[in-house]
This record gives sequence, C-alpha cells and structure tokens, in this order.
Amino acid sequence: MRIRLLQNHIHYHPGLVLHTASSGAVGHLAELYLVLEENRQVLGIGEVRENIAYLNGLDLEQVRAAVATLLDEIRWEAGPQEIIEDLRSQTENHPAVARALVDSAMHDWWARQNNLSVSENLGHSFSPYHGTNQCIFWCSDDHCLEMAQGYFNRNFKELKLRVGIAEFDRDIKRISMLRQKLGSGVKLAVDANGVWNHQQALNYIDRLAELGIAYVEQPIAPGDWHKLGDLAEKSPIPIMLDESIASLDDVKRAVDTHENLAVHLKIVKIGGITPLLEAADIINRNQRILMIGQMNEGSGATAAAYQCAIIAKPKYAELYGADGLQDDVLGEIGYEDGKVIIKDRLGIGVRFNRMPDACLWEKSV
Repeated sequence: MRIRLLQNHIHYHPGLVLHTASSGAVGHLAELYLVLEENRQVLGIGEVRENIAYLNGLDLEQVRAAVATLLDEIRWEAGPQEIIEDLRSQTENHPAVARALVDSAMHDWWARQNNLSVSENLGHSFSPYHGTNQCIFWCSDDHCLEMAQGYFNRNFKELKLRVGIAEFDRDIKRISMLRQKLGSGVKLAVDANGVWNHQQALNYIDRLAELGIAYVEQPIAPGDWHKLGDLAEKSPIPIMLDESIASLDDVKRAVDTHENLAVHLKIVKIGGITPLLEAADIINRNQRILMIGQMNEGSGATAAAYQCAIIAKPKYAELYGADGLQDDVLGEIGYEDGKVIIKDRLGIGVRFNRMPDACLWEKSV
C-alpha cells in the first residue's frame, strides 16, 4: 500500500471572497490530502484545510510537521478500524487538524472496504442530499444583496451573515436590507467570530432579535464560560458556539453551562468524524441545538461533514464549502434547490478529478 500526503491550492469564483472578522480576506484554500492507494486504485481519502491559523494558531509549517509526525507513528498494517481506535487515545499528543485528516481517511478506507458509504458503514442510512445554509461574507452592500438574491433564487432559505468587521449600525443596515429584499421566508443568522466584548454582545443581541435573527454565533471570544452563560441566560435567541468548541470537554461544558447555548461542530476543530459523532450524541441526548458544519474547504472535507450530518441529523447544517469552487481536484458534489447533493455511495462520496502534484510525505507498507 502506498500512502501519500498531498497538497494543493483551490479557489472560489471571483465573486466569492472569504472575509470574516477573524480571518480577514482569504485568497485561496490550502488543502492537504491523505491518499491511500494499492496498484493505483484509491483505497481512502482524507482532506483538511491547512491555512486556518486564525482558528487553531498553527501556521502551514506547523500543520505539516504535526501531520507528518502523526503519519510516522501510525500502525498502518493494523487497518482502518484499529487506527481509528488508536486515534481516540491521541488527543493530547497531536493537534485536531492532524487527527481529523487521518480519521476521515480511515473512515473512507473502512467504508470502501465494505462497499458502503460512511453513514451506512456506521449503521445508518444514506441520503443523496441534505439541506444546508449559505454564508454571506463581508463585502459591499450591493454585493451582499446580489449574493443573497442568488442564493434565494437557488432556494437556499437559510443565510448566515458575517458581522463585527465594521460598526454595528452597518451590520444592522445590511440585515434590514436583506429582510426588505427577501422577506420573512428566509431564516437569517449572524456570526461575529468572537470580536464583541461582553457588554457589546448584551446590547447588540436584543436589537438582532428584534430583526428576527435565528441565532447569534460566537458573539464573544472563547474561554470565559461564565460570560457565555450570562449571555445565554439573557439572550432571547440561541447563542451558537463555534470557536468555543474544540474538544469533547468543551461540548460537555457547553451542555452544562446553559440550555440556550447551541453547539456548532466541525471535523477539523474536534479531530475527526469519530469524535464529532461522539459530541453530536452528547448534544442530541441533552436536547441542545446542534449544527454540523465545516470551514470553507474542498469537496473531501465537505463530504466528510455531509456524512456526519446524515448520521447526527442536526437542526442546522453548514455544508456550503464546495459550492463555487473553480479548480477542486475532488468532485461529485452538487448544490441545488437548497441542498448539497452527493450521489456516490462509496466511502465519503468523492473521487479525484486529478491527483495533486505536490507530495509532502510518502510511505509504502
């Protein structure tokens, strides 16, 4: 078996520029691919985005070194199930981004061995489509309205607006413009990426609730659970936690802190499909609001999150990552009628259109 760590840059169409309060403008997605092959046949694929230092504090060299270190330690001869189990005990030794890449590839490999989708391989049904929201990143007011209308015309009726980059009154203006243009048939949410302070959040959330905002995502920076609990207690709408959730302990803390705290799970933050589904089970058993989403990532990472959404059945799904990509090396994902569509029932559900050229690590076993 040949195992390779490949790297590639992919891009959205010119009209879609990623820009949030935490990331700033992002010009491309730097993707890592873990590919397992036998006689030139792909056995398993995993993908993560590596240029997310604004989320995990790791630059590209640190991410690649962490991934290579983990790959060197894996008992490849053990097979995918045992490797998945081994990863469960590695949470303190390897960062989530490295574990996420390996865990996703192992689930793809394991499911392909059984000629099943990942969801079916884990004892659940498969669906070729799942609803998703769409995100409007920071841009001019005219472009904001143009993007929103485009999503609306494709029947995407859940939109998340990035806020916290300009003054709050500007955010309110944009929300009001969207409401006026699209009416009440669209569910709007906002994501501040943790840039407000506690008092600002208290002041702003009431105004957002008056405009019919469904939830506010990460209004303040992660870390202060007392302040998050205070916001949840006083807010008339749910507080969705994203950056605050990086481990199973964080999930349990959120559940214990307040019932008005919702949880947004991402594979790359929590370390893989396996811990994400464990976290989702905790949230669902405690009857909290669950979102399963992703960073803006390529089709492989999107497909892995899709499989998790099929299994966990979250109230909200954020699976727009592959929508609008121009030059992705993986394919088979579509977007239409408010849904993400994956018809391939094998593994996570994607295949290579072409193999990336840049190889960062290689091993034969």
